[in-house]
Amino acid sequence: LAQSVYAADAPVAASAQTAASNSAVLQQLPFSDRIDFESAGKGLIAPFKGQVKDAAGKVIWDVQAYDFLLKDQAPDSVNPSLWRLAQLSAHAGLFEVSPRLYQVRGLDLANMTIIEGDDGLIIIDPLTMAETAKAALDLYYRNRPRKPVVAVIYSHTHVDHFGGVRGVIDEADVKAGKVKVFAPTGFMEHVMSENVFAGNAMSRRAQYQFGSLLPRGERGQVDAGLGKSTPSGGTIALMPPTDLIEKELETRTIAGLDVEFQLTPGTEAPAEMNLYLPQLRALCMAENATQMMHNILTPRGAQVRDAKAWAQYLDSSLARYGDKSDVLFAQHNWPTWGGERIRTFLADQRDMYAFLNDRTLHLLNQGLTPLEVADAIKKLPGTLDQKWYTRGYYGSLSFNVRAVYQRYLGFYDGNPANLNPLPPVETAKRSVEAMGGGAAVLEKMRAAMAKGDYRWAAQLGNQLLFSEPDNGDARKAQAESQEQLGYQSENATWRNMYLTGAMELRNGVPQHAGTSVSVDMVRAMTPEMFFDFLAIRLDSDKAVGHDMTVNWSFEEPNRDFNLTLRNGVLTHRTGLNPEADAGVSMSKATLEQISLKQLDFPTAIQKGLVKLQGNGKKLGELMGSLDTFGPQFNIVTP
Repeated sequence: LAQSVYAADAPVAASAQTAASNSAVLQQLPFSDRIDFESAGKGLIAPFKGQVKDAAGKVIWDVQAYDFLLKDQAPDSVNPSLWRLAQLSAHAGLFEVSPRLYQVRGLDLANMTIIEGDDGLIIIDPLTMAETAKAALDLYYRNRPRKPVVAVIYSHTHVDHFGGVRGVIDEADVKAGKVKVFAPTGFMEHVMSENVFAGNAMSRRAQYQFGSLLPRGERGQVDAGLGKSTPSGGTIALMPPTDLIEKELETRTIAGLDVEFQLTPGTEAPAEMNLYLPQLRALCMAENATQMMHNILTPRGAQVRDAKAWAQYLDSSLARYGDKSDVLFAQHNWPTWGGERIRTFLADQRDMYAFLNDRTLHLLNQGLTPLEVADAIKKLPGTLDQKWYTRGYYGSLSFNVRAVYQRYLGFYDGNPANLNPLPPVETAKRSVEAMGGGAAVLEKMRAAMAKGDYRWAAQLGNQLLFSEPDNGDARKAQAESQEQLGYQSENATWRNMYLTGAMELRNGVPQHAGTSVSVDMVRAMTPEMFFDFLAIRLDSDKAVGHDMTVNWSFEEPNRDFNLTLRNGVLTHRTGLNPEADAGVSMSKATLEQISLKQLDFPTAIQKGLVKLQGNGKKLGELMGSLDTFGPQFNIVTP
């Protein structure tokens, strides 16, 4: 995978306090339990040891970048529990899950599942990038009979489960009816909501969550929890579903096999579904039951998930399929075999999410605030805390209970002092002044670090940096405090976020690491979605005083809209407004070219691709009020 884009400014070594903290973990968890290592390697047909490259020859996936994980003992700079997980997820290759059921794991963040039907292949979740998906299917074809792909199933709306679709099927075959694409109802709407409307901020925050810019190594990125990382570059694709699953339970016959779909909306994704294959006695839990605690609110940002519904759907799966399944697999991590183990696994996962929901509500009803709830819930109850598949490698106990609080009561903690706090920079300036100035705060910060009190040191450092962002000594100290917190973290994403923050403090924000726009995503946007995004891009301060109405007609397809700019707010309706100030006519294809920056409005007008009616200056005023979002905004400094 891509190495750091920064100049080399090495992170510090693990401190004595960090080494002691990590060493203590070895006595707290059942490291002698090796069942997961057996499961992660079970059924291996062909390992994958190489690289995946894009059309230009750039490496976008490199399994050997993680060869440092081959040594058994965790270094002082990695929590031993996380090191164990990182070793497990380093297994890459083609695996037989059961007869007719295969997975390619370790070629992307997610797994690609391949089911051998009577007359073709069914693929569940074709990874993030077309290149990694093609490499996965090629690996399968090198080791199994070559049958055509007749169906693709998107288990849910996250990009690592649909973005590689063009690597496994041809759009012409979909249009000809030779290949079907299945997805849960609401799939396209939620894909757009997450990847376009909040996409710029989410992509930036994802760099932190997945550690995509960190160098791989003992003091860098070792894992992402659900898999190694996301591919670096490559082609994100999207083919809209041909068949939506709309009932809570719905059975389809695909390639001679019955597939029972179980819709689970509001769980790990707003639109998600599990699958049961009765002829194979195999249960696919999508991303609803992985080998770890998942996120109720992902750090990259998303809608808060419903832990209560999540637990209920897991219980429904247990009741419906627990006695009828010989293997349970998911679209991340490794499978679980054997009826008793499957039933215990599902029951434990159910209990975990139910506890997150119910215990948070129990404490918030006693008046505890989000941070107090997080501090009060130290571990999972009963035997759950000693189960590897409930450890917080991806989701975390601290983050998840705060997310449950947010779902029920919002971000406000009820304290009037927090109704209208000063913004971060102003708070920092006043706090630093109250503590005696920058030099005094830095001294207090170093004293905290000397005692191993890195959480407090990082809080002090944050105040100091938001007050004095150019303070080089403060940046260095804050980087060191975050590195130690990262080294101690059992949670892969927390480690990545701490270490990415430290790297940016040392070396600055990278300016050329923004993700490329997905052509398929733009093409899949409806006109309504385009106008919604136009309203998001509108700078209301610039737009005030430029009230207007604009008719907007599409020639292909033939659809009409009218836009109203009023009070610095842009809204739209279907149909034409006979009193509009201006009118615009174009094809949807031209709009797509403009959205992808392959064409600009003035050139399109010159070429006759865009036709204006009425007061054309009004369109110029509207376009002049739009912002283009910079992908690399600051996070650890103001």
